Amino acid sequence: MKSITDDRNPRNADVASDADGDAVEQLLLAAVGRGDRVAFERLYLRQHALLARFIARHTARRDLIDEIINDAFWVVWRKAAEFRGESKVATWIIGIAYRCMLKALRQNVQSVEQDIDEGFELAGTESGEAEQRELSDWVRRGLDLLSPEQRMTLELAYYLGQSCDEIASIMNCANGTVKARLFHARLRLRNSLPALGGDVAANAPVRK
Repeated sequence: MKSITDDRNPRNADVASDADGDAVEQLLLAAVGRGDRVAFERLYLRQHALLARFIARHTARRDLIDEIINDAFWVVWRKAAEFRGESKVATWIIGIAYRCMLKALRQNVQSVEQDIDEGFELAGTESGEAEQRELSDWVRRGLDLLSPEQRMTLELAYYLGQSCDEIASIMNCANGTVKARLFHARLRLRNSLPALGGDVAANAPVRK
């Protein structure tokens, strides 16, 4: 019988890697709950880059990105001992960051509206090539057509790779609500932007 970590099965290897990563983060979070500052720093470094890129899709203001992450990890520091393992540690932290981001964006709505285009280019464009810029522009215009809930659900699914159950935990809603938002978001993108190369992205699979 093959082991779950059999490297001849890439899917099984990915699952094992995710499980190993979460096990490490559960140990770190437990230590944070006991007031371990070294564990807190390690957990912060493990999550910071992904959270920063995610938040940058909603604002290009570096000061605001840093503020949201710091607010989120202040909550992590205070609430670590309350974590009960009902989700992955990363999902729990993303949920905290998500709520901190919504609060910050509401408080800074004018400046966010001014730099939202820059934020999408910052997050979605890693080179100056025209093709990549065109794709980034398609993504921005497509997401602008969606409701805030649909847009956030789509980004959590495709950008952060969260499953429907994980998104439900992050957004504090039912699994069926997540699936409905994904369905309507895909449908709107597929119907609105068929000529801009969006069919592949709109039909990409989501983890169940």
